[in-house]
Amino acid sequence: MDGCHNYTVLSEEDRAQEHVVINSRNYRSDYNDLAPGWYRFQGAAGDRMADRCVPMDHCGTKYPGWLNGTHPTVAEGAVIRGVCFHISNNCCYWFQYIRVKNCGAYFVYAFPWLHHHYRSRYCGNGRAGEILRMF
Repeated sequence: MDGCHNYTVLSEEDRAQEHVVINSRNYRSDYNDLAPGWYRFQGAAGDRMADRCVPMDHCGTKYPGWLNGTHPTVAEGAVIRGVCFHISNNCCYWFQYIRVKNCGAYFVYAFPWLHHHYRSRYCGNGRAGEILRMF
């Protein structure tokens, strides 16, 4: 299956790497909720997966997942990369492998079931939500 033409969009504002969780009762998760398949980050979530360590309690979850490695070129096709999960103040406490493909104007990601922790989530590089404050 070609991920460039058959994918699901992840566009939630709280999926952005800069989104801070203020109340732990609002944690979101991809654990058993995101079925295996191709995904594209878009809109408020960002235009690609975060590719630097995302602090805990960001991206709408307790344990954010980020791409540990470079995004591929079009010529490289689909490549295998690790996704790190920031747990216990360790940026890459746990990881799993995914496929990443450069479709020219955007990237797609083949995510497997996320079974490690129910408070884990794949994060986009978006900046939405970074100015949330308590008044």
